[in-house]
Amino acid sequence: MSGHSKWSKVKHKKAIEDKKKGKIFSKLARLISIAAKEGGGKPEMNTNLKMAIDKAKSFNMPQDNIERAIKKGTGEIEGAILEELLLEAFGPGGVSILIQAVTDNKNRSLSEIKKIIENFRGKMASGSVIWKFKKKGVISFKFDKKEKEELELLAIEEGAEDIKEKENILEIYIKPEKFEDLKKKLEEKKIDIESSSIEFLPKEEIETDEETKNKLETLFNSLDENEDVQEIYSDLKT
Repeated sequence: MSGHSKWSKVKHKKAIEDKKKGKIFSKLARLISIAAKEGGGKPEMNTNLKMAIDKAKSFNMPQDNIERAIKKGTGEIEGAILEELLLEAFGPGGVSILIQAVTDNKNRSLSEIKKIIENFRGKMASGSVIWKFKKKGVISFKFDKKEKEELELLAIEEGAEDIKEKENILEIYIKPEKFEDLKKKLEEKKIDIESSSIEFLPKEEIETDEETKNKLETLFNSLDENEDVQEIYSDLKT
């Protein structure tokens, strides 16, 4: 029986992992489709699509899934009509939250996200949160100490506005319109980029107590469980 019990746990764990992977792939497919819908199906001519595909590949999403998502976006194969949402909210402790979503039913998404926010004693907002954030390109990669100065100079020459070092990781912050050029320069130098994205960064961060941080973490996890939610940003100081 112990063997059977152990196998049951393994199967249960695998089912959870498969379900989680399926949800991630579903979200990534929507991101690819909306990018293809808005800018065309050629990644070399559509920066947003290239970023979405790169993100999908970082999660080992199969190429067939990627190609199908592109074709749905361009209308080559039938698929739901998708639209992008950027929602504003206040969470516990007055923390400002931005939620990026891709949905085939705007009213349903708004209702579900609003319910999650209100379950944590937060509230939706309109126009009072977005101004607290700025849009930036963020590129992260491991670096060799011997190359650090050269890479920093390259980033500055390409327009980097800030460079942060975390252990052996460099994080470069740059204006969105210069993001792709810097990424190409780094790739030409055979730099293995760990992550690259356009993000909403808070202009100022706010501190809260541990209890509020825990509530916010649970709230963010609940939002992330929603199939339509793509990214969550806040001005919480971590």
